[in-house]
Amino acid sequence: MTEAWDGLLVDARLATLAGDGHGLIDKGALGWRDGRIVWVGAQDAIPAGISAAETLSAQGTLVTPGLIDCHTHLVFGSDRAREFEQRLHGASYEDIARAGGGIASSVRATRAASEDELLAQSLPRARALLADGVTTLEIKSGYGLDLDHELKMLRVARRIGAALGIDVATTLLAAHALPPEFAGRADGWIDEICTHILPAAAQAGLADAVDAFCEKIAFTPAQTRRMFERASALGLRVKLHADQLSDLGGAALAAEFGALSADHLEWTNSDGVRAMAAAGTVAVLLPGAFYALRETRLPPIEAFRAAGVAIAVATDLNPGTSPLLSLRLAMSMACTLFRLTPLEAMLGATVHAARALGLDDRGRLAVGQRADFVLWNVHEPAELCYWIGGPLAREVRVGGRLARAAN
Repeated sequence: MTEAWDGLLVDARLATLAGDGHGLIDKGALGWRDGRIVWVGAQDAIPAGISAAETLSAQGTLVTPGLIDCHTHLVFGSDRAREFEQRLHGASYEDIARAGGGIASSVRATRAASEDELLAQSLPRARALLADGVTTLEIKSGYGLDLDHELKMLRVARRIGAALGIDVATTLLAAHALPPEFAGRADGWIDEICTHILPAAAQAGLADAVDAFCEKIAFTPAQTRRMFERASALGLRVKLHADQLSDLGGAALAAEFGALSADHLEWTNSDGVRAMAAAGTVAVLLPGAFYALRETRLPPIEAFRAAGVAIAVATDLNPGTSPLLSLRLAMSMACTLFRLTPLEAMLGATVHAARALGLDDRGRLAVGQRADFVLWNVHEPAELCYWIGGPLAREVRVGGRLARAAN
């Protein structure tokens, strides 16, 4: 009896990420149907009686699950290259923010752009990530800072996914900075988020999760707690920009609410690590921001390892502090700057990144998982972190279909 598959990949060095290590299968094969993997194993063990509408050869090169970028601010108007120069002349992130730059400048540019203009500006950034092997992408709002413009950003994020044929997880980050209309009234802005913005985003189905910037230059733990309580009441999962510039106990606060992830974490203390481990909250490392801001305090990597906290890696793509268009480069930075192993970096951009988005159907090459995979022009998994920049992805498949990454 013949079984029909949509596609069959042969002659592949599969890094399945199933079990311990990379789960390598030399001379491996992978079959898919209806966007899902239906078989994976050694090529000489392909079941008899299989017919495939498409047969694809990896020509002996490495094949991995599609990469997952679980923290980006990809939708924004204009860049902030001038701030890059200011930092080189000694200005700190806080100095720039307090002078009206930073997030506030991106808010002005984002508000001024129409939805179509914002889409046109943002699509090339998403295409760059896709061409680099990213098949699932998270995009946050946070540069609109009022009801209409926050929802505009989330709509653009959804449109990017539709345009490229990839999954885009959307995160409402209205508590990113204080809008000019609420200068000196941070509690009033949190009231506005809880009363109007969160319910509107939830009702429109535009937010998969809710985030906040819990920091001295942004929002206090008490204000963050109020917003998380409202988000939880609306059935929305939470994430948190935590402990990037100081230790406000953000990691522990995130864990208290069962957050999907706590991100940045350079200043996270031992209590925060233990709380994240108990809650199953993923630690998302953002080496692009660490690099761009020339930070020196490392996240507590050894403590995360010892406690069994899952570690993810993401680009933090944003116009001010991480204009990074390659998740693979973020993986390389995580190895060099944070001393992750190449295996940890790979798991961080696949298995654990999926967890940080609340997704359990991707990140590995296994039966039942989405048929998201990348054919690379390399042979060893460590090469994905070893090579610094340059195009390595030969072919990116999303649900088994060739990705639409062309300009």
